[in-house]
Amino acid sequence: MQLRINYPELLPAALQQTPEQFEQEAKWAMAVKLFEMKRISSGIAAELIGIDRVTFLLNLHRYGVAMIDLSEAELQSDLANG
Repeated sequence: MQLRINYPELLPAALQQTPEQFEQEAKWAMAVKLFEMKRISSGIAAELIGIDRVTFLLNLHRYGVAMIDLSEAELQSDLANG
């Protein structure tokens, strides 16, 4: 499927980016935010951007998002269940 978003023609230049760079950054922003909100998995987020899952996870810090965001109880449960 495809999502089309209209944006002002001058927006990429205002951000000192090419249209392609701006569109790639917009994909990243959407994927990272949906991942952060726990709406999609890291694998789906990576697919949305067109990269592999490991690359997605390793770049989350650029957006101030933790790779693993578990509560103490969730972490203990994960560790107990192997």
